[in-house]
Amino acid sequence: MNETPDAGAPVETVALTLAEAEALSLRALTRAGADDANARAVTAVMIAAERDICASHGLFRLEGYVQGLTNGRVNGRAAPKVERLAPGVVAVNGDRGYAPLAFETGRSALIEAAKTQGIAALAIRDTHHFAALWPEVEALMAADLCGFAFTAATPMVAPAGGARPFFGTNPMGFGFPRDPEAGPPPVFDQASAAMARGDVQIHARDGRPVPEGVGVGPDGLPTTDPNAVLAGAQLPFGGYKGSSLALMVELLVGALIGQPFSYESDAAARGGPGAPFGGELVLALDPARFGDAGGWRTRAEAFYAALLAQEGVRLPGARRHANRAKTAQSGIALPKSLYDTVVALAGPKG
Repeated sequence: MNETPDAGAPVETVALTLAEAEALSLRALTRAGADDANARAVTAVMIAAERDICASHGLFRLEGYVQGLTNGRVNGRAAPKVERLAPGVVAVNGDRGYAPLAFETGRSALIEAAKTQGIAALAIRDTHHFAALWPEVEALMAADLCGFAFTAATPMVAPAGGARPFFGTNPMGFGFPRDPEAGPPPVFDQASAAMARGDVQIHARDGRPVPEGVGVGPDGLPTTDPNAVLAGAQLPFGGYKGSSLALMVELLVGALIGQPFSYESDAAARGGPGAPFGGELVLALDPARFGDAGGWRTRAEAFYAALLAQEGVRLPGARRHANRAKTAQSGIALPKSLYDTVVALAGPKG
């Protein structure tokens, strides 16, 4: 087994309000060539992640977003277009831009289709996805819809039995609507890899080892050194189970909607590192149209009550909602190294 890095020294941080963080992001993206609509859509998902203390998808990603814009790989002035392919299928051509604006553009058509048909899909194509998936899912729950979201990435994860990158981390998101007065709804957003790529990168940045089972080094041997994992391959969670889910995601966002598979993403990237190029599939279901229009919400609440009766159990997403309440009052704390990078990317005011 490769050597384990030191646990790392405490990380120095800089306090920011959410508004200050948002302003820095908008300046950086605009300076890099994004128009207002694209800069605001991308900033919204990063600041939502910072608000919920999901560091791996917050301003940590800003440098990658900027890099894609400045090297010409990503269209910072993308104007996504919506097309209705079938009564329950909406497609958005993202015009080589980042995915957040493409989802915003297609969201209302997806919601309308789901409310009309009971179930609907949104196929987002020709985009670069670099964000968390739970913002898409939460947007659907706000319309009283159950939501799923899937996307692939560049090759980072070895399939079960292998030791070379083939799958992306291939995350999937899910959420079920809930009356806000009853409590936060269940939402999860998780990679099919044992750890999200951004979390491995943060461990490397901070000099901390990753848990066993996260990945292998270039030699194919297990390691807890995050730098070795980044140079080698991440592993799916649960062995063949996570590998099967990664395969499912590849087929849903690759074969189904005509976008690159993870192993093809580098070739489709149009040059340079940065956010993966490919597609996203979002599904929306209207619980009121599945035969229990008057009772689904009551049934779900009874289920939550039975589940939460066990000591130590919480619904997926509950911690993010608790963090959201805290940061609304206290703001956020960025590692100083990240803060310095963000300020440099933003450049001078005015």
